[in-house]
Amino acid sequence: MPYGAAMLAATIDSTGVLSMIRSLAAAALALGLASTGAAAPLAPAARAEIISLMQRLQASGCQFNRNGSWYSGAEAQAHLQQKLDYLERRELVHGTEEFIAKGASESSMSGKPYLVRCGSAAPVESKAWLNSELLALRARGGASSPK
Repeated sequence: MPYGAAMLAATIDSTGVLSMIRSLAAAALALGLASTGAAAPLAPAARAEIISLMQRLQASGCQFNRNGSWYSGAEAQAHLQQKLDYLERRELVHGTEEFIAKGASESSMSGKPYLVRCGSAAPVESKAWLNSELLALRARGGASSPK
C-alpha cells in the first residue's frame, strides 16, 4: 500500500469511521440476507386449518363465485387447493389468515372479490365467510391455532 493510502487508512481507522462503515456494511448485509433468504414453509398446523376450511366449504352446500360465475363447493375447493399449492411452492404464505387474504379472497387475474352464497342468503365475500368459519373451527377445537 502506498504511503499516502496507508496514512489515509490509518486516519480513517483512527477516527472510527472505517470501523463504523464496516459495521454498517455488515448490518446491511445481514438485513439483506434476512429479507431475501428463504422464507419458512407453511407450518403443518396452518396447512391443516386451511385444508379444514376448504373441506368445510365443499361440505357446506354453498356456492362459490369467481369472476362472475358460480361454482360448487367441490369446484371451489379444487381451485383454492391450486392457489394454496402455488403459494406454498413459492413460500408466499405462512399462516391461515395470510392464505385467506392472499389466495382465497379475490381473483389474482381480475382483482374481483370471491363470493360465497349459501342457500337463499345474500352472497358474502369469501374473506368474511372463511374468517368466520376459521373462528368457528378454532372455537370448536377442530384445528389448533398456529403460533
